[in-house]
Amino acid sequence: MCNCVSRLSTHRAVGAGKREDQTQTDTQQKEPELVAGPSQYGSLWPLPQKVHISDVSFKLSSSNFQITDAKESSAGPSCNLLQSAYRRYYEYVFVGPKNQKRGRDQPAGPSEVTELQVWITSPDSDCDSFPTESSDESYELSVDQPVAVLKAPKVWGALHGLETFSQLVYEDEFGAKTINSTVISDFPRFAHRGVLLDSSRHFIPVKVILANLETMAMNKFNIFHWHIVDDSSFPYLSQTFPQLSEKVRNRDGYRIRYFLRYRPNSIVPTEHRFTSFETVPRFGIHVTFPPPPPNRKSNPDIQKFMEQQGFGQDFTKLESFYIQRLLDIVTTTQKGYMIWQEVFDNGVKLKPDTLIHVWKGNQQSYQREMANITSAGYRTLLSSPWYLNRIAYGQDWQAIYKADPQDFKGTDDQKKLVIGGEACLWGEFVDATNLTPRLWPRACAVAERLWSAKEVTDTNDAFNRLAVHRCRLVERGIPAQPLYTSYCPREYKGI
Repeated sequence: MCNCVSRLSTHRAVGAGKREDQTQTDTQQKEPELVAGPSQYGSLWPLPQKVHISDVSFKLSSSNFQITDAKESSAGPSCNLLQSAYRRYYEYVFVGPKNQKRGRDQPAGPSEVTELQVWITSPDSDCDSFPTESSDESYELSVDQPVAVLKAPKVWGALHGLETFSQLVYEDEFGAKTINSTVISDFPRFAHRGVLLDSSRHFIPVKVILANLETMAMNKFNIFHWHIVDDSSFPYLSQTFPQLSEKVRNRDGYRIRYFLRYRPNSIVPTEHRFTSFETVPRFGIHVTFPPPPPNRKSNPDIQKFMEQQGFGQDFTKLESFYIQRLLDIVTTTQKGYMIWQEVFDNGVKLKPDTLIHVWKGNQQSYQREMANITSAGYRTLLSSPWYLNRIAYGQDWQAIYKADPQDFKGTDDQKKLVIGGEACLWGEFVDATNLTPRLWPRACAVAERLWSAKEVTDTNDAFNRLAVHRCRLVERGIPAQPLYTSYCPREYKGI
């Protein structure tokens, strides 16, 4: 079995006198002692729905191994999306020392996997499409020698299966690439598995956004919620150079759109001004709004308008009026929309297909909110326990891992209205210098909760798989922060 667990220590320092240790919360003090050791599932993350890994192992060599299209596949060499993925995952599999290479004239050994065949089973592979919330992301993977087979109805499942295959590969004690005989049947638990990044508070270079989109794909996230503007960074249309902001946005937006075209991710923009929809490969818009101006109470025009509308001095009615008008405008664009929970709480009239994003309150509060929203018949997703801009001393990934979007009092029909959730990283204290390590591997905990079966809750097993997965991210050039005291076989070389 995989001998690839990084060395981990779960011992706590005694008498070190650290103020952080003395001020830990009750939740952190109650963290169970985690025992380091290899998982029966190797380093798979997120854990597939059904997986059986045997003790029979095979070798792979960079000179003999290839990823190819199965003859029966509906997606062949013309599917650039898959061909690009084959090259990318070949590099991931053989990252690191290449001392196991053999010459082309040397035949493969009797216990060697020489090929991964990818078979898209549906007549329409979706190769020329963008993913949607209803895309089929399922796949089946069978690893045997000399040929492993990856079957998926659509290309999106195949992309996930390629990631899983790459995670099954490890190095034996001699550094040779190795993989065990494995059978996997996998699909996501929730359709909406998102990460929100905020580029409005601080400038985030496109290359940093792209690196995190790639990391999302490594963790089987499928929604990029891009918070583009806010009160601290609002789009400005220059009267002197009216095309300036449009050209800059379209240039960077096109680069990100093109990148996503080759990953199983979609994009949901959060904007106050809804323009340039043609650059957005997604089904809808997340409606947000700027805070009312601070002088609204003394503004005579606002006071007059409120009097005409019969609002009195109730500014929540003014806010609801604004949101209602905004939603009516969005409706005319034939786009769906997603709203923050306070729009629902304030009684704004909503379309039946409105998606409501729950983000406020403690566990008791957000569970009550989820129950109220679903009892009213609306679909919902959860972010409240997954605001990753909130940081704490200790292994806060455990609390993140334990939160579940369907953990509230409600009927089975209500639970079906929960489509998933999002990990959110707001940008008040985040820019390119700390975004990636703050997000990963903590967001990985959200990824497994949203992908894997509801019964996958063993934090000790998760600890051992996630520690190795984090080292894998580091090896791939992602500066993911450590879970606890540990080291990786190959440390981050980015500094």
